[in-house]
Amino acid sequence: MTAPGWAPADWPGLPANVGALMTMRRGGASPAPYDDGQGGGGLNLGTHVGDAPHHVAANRSALTALLPEDPVWMNQVHGVTVARIDRVHPGDVPEADAAVASRPGAVCTVMTADCLPVLFCDTAGTVVGAAHAGWRGLASGVLEQTVQAMREEGAGDVMAWLGAAIGPAQFEVGDEVLQAFVARAEGPAMEATLRGAFRAINGRPGKHLADLYQLARCLLQAAGVTNIAGGEYCTVSNSARFYSYRRDGVTGRQASLIWIKSAI
Repeated sequence: MTAPGWAPADWPGLPANVGALMTMRRGGASPAPYDDGQGGGGLNLGTHVGDAPHHVAANRSALTALLPEDPVWMNQVHGVTVARIDRVHPGDVPEADAAVASRPGAVCTVMTADCLPVLFCDTAGTVVGAAHAGWRGLASGVLEQTVQAMREEGAGDVMAWLGAAIGPAQFEVGDEVLQAFVARAEGPAMEATLRGAFRAINGRPGKHLADLYQLARCLLQAAGVTNIAGGEYCTVSNSARFYSYRRDGVTGRQASLIWIKSAI
């Protein structure tokens, strides 16, 4: 197994005492269809996708070597529950789609393979968070719930980073998705912004291409988060870097992680 594939979050203004990264599919132990797509092993981190447990364990061990302690892996269900991982017992797997922490060393972690991973911290570097935001989670308020949980933990000005997700040229959805977001609008201006994240597909009535990044930015701004970075990649189009469920069906999962390195 070669060195694991990962990249620090390209996040201007990230406090110096906060670490953040997103893994990629290369450099792991997993064979096809969880491989790197280029003849090598894949860094699949999901235990629920059919990969052999010992492959996933090897991949997670390689990742943990980069971190201050073991990540808290969650059972993600496209909901809005936020786990306070400072209070999670070692080995527990909370059923949640977001996590927050204020203890140095605690690693907030979400897995994705087209859904949008969003990392959070406050500008003082005292509280961090991570959210798994597919369209259902976005429409249900997972980002707002994460921001609220951070503020309850004492966060000041919150900033966010959008990781790799299915891009606006690839994410085909039906009218029900558009309507789910329009229902969230707080006034005409927000409704216009949300509607603007959908582009009708010519010749296919009721079908749209949706921009998860634009939807997330709109909802974050409504929640008072205006310092937003990232949102530059498409998991479907970039098979050399990322797993994609929509592209491949049976596939692995990458992770986005954030932690406080040390006390202020």
